[in-house]
Amino acid sequence: MDAHCIPVEDRGKWITQKNMSHEVVNGKLGNMKGYKELFEGKRITVMGLGLLGRGVGDVEFLAKCGANILVTDKKTPEELAPSIEKLKAYPNVDFHLGEHDQNDFLNADLVIKGAKVPLDSPYIAAAKDAGVPVAMSTALFAKYAAEEGATIVGITGTRGKSTVTHMIYHCLIRANKKTVLGGNVRGKSTLAMLPEIERGYIAVLELDSWQLQGFGDMKISPHIAVFTNLYPDHLDYYPSMDEYFRDKANVFRHQHDGDFLFVGAEIAERIQAERPPTKAVIPQSLPADWQLKIPGEHNRENASLAAAALRALGQKEAEIRGGLESFEGLEGRLQFVREIHGVKIYNDNNSTTPEATIAALRAVGRKDKRVVVLILGGDDKKLDMSHLITEIPKWCSSVVLFKERGTDRIRDGILALQPGVHVVEEEGLQACVNRAFSEAKRGDAILFSPAFQSFGKYFKNEYDRSDQFLKLISAI
Repeated sequence: MDAHCIPVEDRGKWITQKNMSHEVVNGKLGNMKGYKELFEGKRITVMGLGLLGRGVGDVEFLAKCGANILVTDKKTPEELAPSIEKLKAYPNVDFHLGEHDQNDFLNADLVIKGAKVPLDSPYIAAAKDAGVPVAMSTALFAKYAAEEGATIVGITGTRGKSTVTHMIYHCLIRANKKTVLGGNVRGKSTLAMLPEIERGYIAVLELDSWQLQGFGDMKISPHIAVFTNLYPDHLDYYPSMDEYFRDKANVFRHQHDGDFLFVGAEIAERIQAERPPTKAVIPQSLPADWQLKIPGEHNRENASLAAAALRALGQKEAEIRGGLESFEGLEGRLQFVREIHGVKIYNDNNSTTPEATIAALRAVGRKDKRVVVLILGGDDKKLDMSHLITEIPKWCSSVVLFKERGTDRIRDGILALQPGVHVVEEEGLQACVNRAFSEAKRGDAILFSPAFQSFGKYFKNEYDRSDQFLKLISAI
């Protein structure tokens, strides 16, 4: 059965709820008026506001629906000032900042949990024990959008999920399909897109492990699921890789007959061992004559997964090829920024794992030619750096280390190998960029591919790190 022909009755099965009886979670919609009736007058606690814009968008949407909202966040009012400023116009939004109070969770009709809430949060446990529904905003959107007759496409994986998501969205928009883009997207509330949804729409969602916690809680999965790969990540949050995979696996765990599951070759065996409800399909390789604008063999693998999902949605080969060949890539993901005095500069800011940085080195470097000056380092996620350390001498003439909590481990590892790579350490991104230019010569590439997360004393988040890098390069 083609995905675009999934019958409404099957979609109804997909959004069935057995464990959450509250009307906010189980209510039927129909239009914006339906949303307002569903949330109006309800006491909703939003746990985690953040600075990326998604939390603000969720609160704005719920406030416009007439909900009485209590925003609670461990960050202080000073830290959250930009987000708070955007919500000042809503008299039905209150704040409890700097700490959490259990009463805010016990007295709610619904708790909307943000990303990275600890797995053993006593506040979430107390809410559940008291019978208060706990949900996550992207999962709520997926449930309600499916009720309206939308097809949900969900993409996850440690690497490649953003690229695959945007490839699919780009191809659908190019083909004039009714499509929305959501999930783990910068500055965009997925929940606030609900009024746009009509029967026949396609919702393309990039789903990280935290968002998929919400899918697991509601026992739902996308109609079309893509699982790119799995590498160690977020081990500062998850106690083990098994726990990390358990959340990721919600992308397929609750699928039904007629749904689709496309997986990367590396993860296929592990997924099949889970006995998913639908067969895990490894897509065929992209035809050799399809020419992508973005470099790297890993991006051809990403494109093959995107193509499989698009075929399931009914797109023709010519449409898929035209869309993928015209896709120009994303900021912060092997983004070619500019060339200065014969030195090419790449922004691969979103590489926050060693495997992602290895893929970037292979994409822009020339093996054993050592033409890459790599800017590397950041906040530690307790990941194994050994493979990256052994890979660096194959591609790099110099490594400029950004001084942060995770950098010591990789510095000592590189120096222990004595690979003939010049290793320097600088404090602050400005100093790193300046040093990289002093190390590079004509024909080299400067690759900003940190392999570590961005949180720490220098950056608000990964987007801030990318913005700062691009600003520094544009000023040269």
